[in-house]
Amino acid sequence: MKIKQKPADKAMVLELSGKIMGGSDFELFKNEIDALIADGHKDVVLDFGGVPWINSTGLGILITGHMSLKNAGGTLRICNVRERVLSIFYISQLEKVFQVFPTCEEALASLN
Repeated sequence: MKIKQKPADKAMVLELSGKIMGGSDFELFKNEIDALIADGHKDVVLDFGGVPWINSTGLGILITGHMSLKNAGGTLRICNVRERVLSIFYISQLEKVFQVFPTCEEALASLN
């Protein structure tokens, strides 16, 4: 997994690319979220446009990030999710945990 920061008015957009499979992805993602929180960014939008696959360990990584942001008074939104990855969210019922939007613009507009 690779992460690219793209600042937006209301939040930090993280453009993710590559498979999210666990292992070194966990430290990378956790450190990224922790650094954003430390810098005062509490609302994060994950752009999944470049993510072709996520496994159960990858879902755990997202849940960890979600909880870190929630505990800091922030939110995590997800956008541009490919059909194959979105089906994994539905199978695991994580669409009830994560707010998923078709586009980044819609995810950003949902922030208060």
